[in-house]
Amino acid sequence: MTLLAVECVSRHFGNLRALNDVSMNVQTGELRAVIGPNGAGKTTFFNLISGFFHPTAGRILFDGNDITRAPPDRRVALGMARTFQITEVFPELSVHDNVRIPVEIQSGYRLSPWLSRAAAVKMHDRVDELITMGGLGAKANRLVGELSLGDQRTTEIIMSLALRPRLLLLDEPTAGMGDQETYDITELIHNLHKDQALAMVLIEHDMRVVFQLAQRIMVLAEGRVLAEGTPVEIAANGEVQAAYLGKAV
Repeated sequence: MTLLAVECVSRHFGNLRALNDVSMNVQTGELRAVIGPNGAGKTTFFNLISGFFHPTAGRILFDGNDITRAPPDRRVALGMARTFQITEVFPELSVHDNVRIPVEIQSGYRLSPWLSRAAAVKMHDRVDELITMGGLGAKANRLVGELSLGDQRTTEIIMSLALRPRLLLLDEPTAGMGDQETYDITELIHNLHKDQALAMVLIEHDMRVVFQLAQRIMVLAEGRVLAEGTPVEIAANGEVQAAYLGKAV
């Protein structure tokens, strides 16, 4: 079943054509990657999907709903969540409190001045569940700003999961990380995809991560789709090798 359908979208900024006639379908539970050199239009593509920009042309459907002009909060309500290149967390708060905030939002208690004991217990259990899912149980009371980049990114990912999305967009989840942190985040994404049956689309420059995780890959170059296919097909594509991957893949 098609969960996300991006149909012939373009985005122009004055005379700059950041994206031109780009299409992509994401099936329920699928894990896709979007790759390409710097300036290829990858983040602009994510901004269109998540509602931070509207396309100049084309349309976007989510679970059959036309969300082309829908604001980001409407897309979140429908079941979409996103992380960013620069980790978006509250560094002055603990891991527990960072996760508690989106749990309260998802539960409808964001503006409630008082919670029943049952509601408070339910939310506390959900926060603990998410923190355990991310492997951060021993660091639940640590300030996020004191943690490693990998643990901060893990916190951001499980904050996104608190919104109970059906589609998670991950923008360069391993950017700036060493080998061990990259491995840990890759394992987290793999396990979440397997255990939560969650559709994911990730932008990533580390080809080890892309070829280990993705079921299908779309390659962007100069705002256009250069190629799309399985990891085996993309690795064997001469145009992709020349434009981005290099002969070593």
